[in-house]
Amino acid sequence: MSDSAAICRSCAGSDLRLVLSLGKVALADRLLTDQTLSEPEPTYSLTVYFCSDCGLMQIAETVPPEVLFCNDYPYYSSFSPALLEHSHQNAEELIRTCSLGPDSLVVELASNDGYLLKNFVEHGIPVLGIDPADGPTRIAQENGVETLCTFFTEELAHRLRGEGRAADVVIANNVLAHVAGLNDFVRGIGALLKKNGTAVIEVPYVKDLVDNCEFDTIYHEHLCYFSVTALMALFARHSLSLNDIRQLTIHGGSLRLYVGHEVDVSPRVTSLIEEEVTEKIDQFAYYQDFSGRVTKIRESLLDLLSGLKREGKRIAAYGAAAKGATLINYVGIGKELIDFVVDRNIHKQGRYMPGKHLPIFAPERLVDEMPDYCLILAWNFADEIMEQQAEYVRRGGKFIVPVPQPRVLHNETASAG
Repeated sequence: MSDSAAICRSCAGSDLRLVLSLGKVALADRLLTDQTLSEPEPTYSLTVYFCSDCGLMQIAETVPPEVLFCNDYPYYSSFSPALLEHSHQNAEELIRTCSLGPDSLVVELASNDGYLLKNFVEHGIPVLGIDPADGPTRIAQENGVETLCTFFTEELAHRLRGEGRAADVVIANNVLAHVAGLNDFVRGIGALLKKNGTAVIEVPYVKDLVDNCEFDTIYHEHLCYFSVTALMALFARHSLSLNDIRQLTIHGGSLRLYVGHEVDVSPRVTSLIEEEVTEKIDQFAYYQDFSGRVTKIRESLLDLLSGLKREGKRIAAYGAAAKGATLINYVGIGKELIDFVVDRNIHKQGRYMPGKHLPIFAPERLVDEMPDYCLILAWNFADEIMEQQAEYVRRGGKFIVPVPQPRVLHNETASAG
């Protein structure tokens, strides 16, 4: 075990066991420009460990967060209609169930371009976004969502609390896994949250990741991969109670957690804990064959793509997402297999994928050039992508989904959620 993996990020335990190594790869969200294409590209080891003390799966390496999130960060949440609708429904439900109004305060951590908080603003509910990426925060501010361009810490939480800005609701979607100072972050949530307030947190579920072999969800921004067992231990350590859970299909399988100072644990939480004990998700044995299954996906996908190329087929890819970068770099998919990548995010168009330097264009290029096949890198939005690209399908284009096993979709539906 490397020194960087000597201590668990959550419980500081030392019984860490190797689950998977994806080798040395480029940073998944570090898209290249024409200017940076010829510069040396930094790569970092990407190894996954399981903590036998608290049940947390985690990567060993910590890339400085200012490198990951502050330098021209290309991810803007508002470019996904599915995510916008998911967030709208979440906000409307919270407004009802938490009786939010003009005297309330909703704080979102990693608020990006204000895609979620704007739903509360439209109801006249005060909000505050906190996010370190200057591009997305600038968009949020321009759209009337008050946002601090900084990292959330316990120190910032106490400062806001001192200014009288205690939160009725703290939202933290797909950020808990990104945080190097995990315990500081959770203490900060507790400090910011009113005594009767609710923290609503979404995280990818490690059970779905392992069961469906979603290895491309592993990259340097995602430091942790949570089970309910590991989450219970984390929150309890800071006198917070995991009171309710909802299982979601978004991002390949996620959990929405409802956390508070007051203890009011629902049967759903205890039921999921019992399931994890039964399936041994809290034990290393559950993760032992993961590496072998990942290797099989790599071999199968390379066989599929190489076979199509030998037949003279042209192949493109959809989704310049971080998971796509992990997949193409680990599998070894370069320009000899993929001609180009398309993505709706205008901030990614005209750039190049990290590592393999595949060029990124607008989605219209699919119909303009009509490659025979399109590999869906952002498979978590496969249904949405195929609906958008109905004309490509009508003209005979076929989609390939890489996980949980590489397959060509011969119809217009996908099982990916």
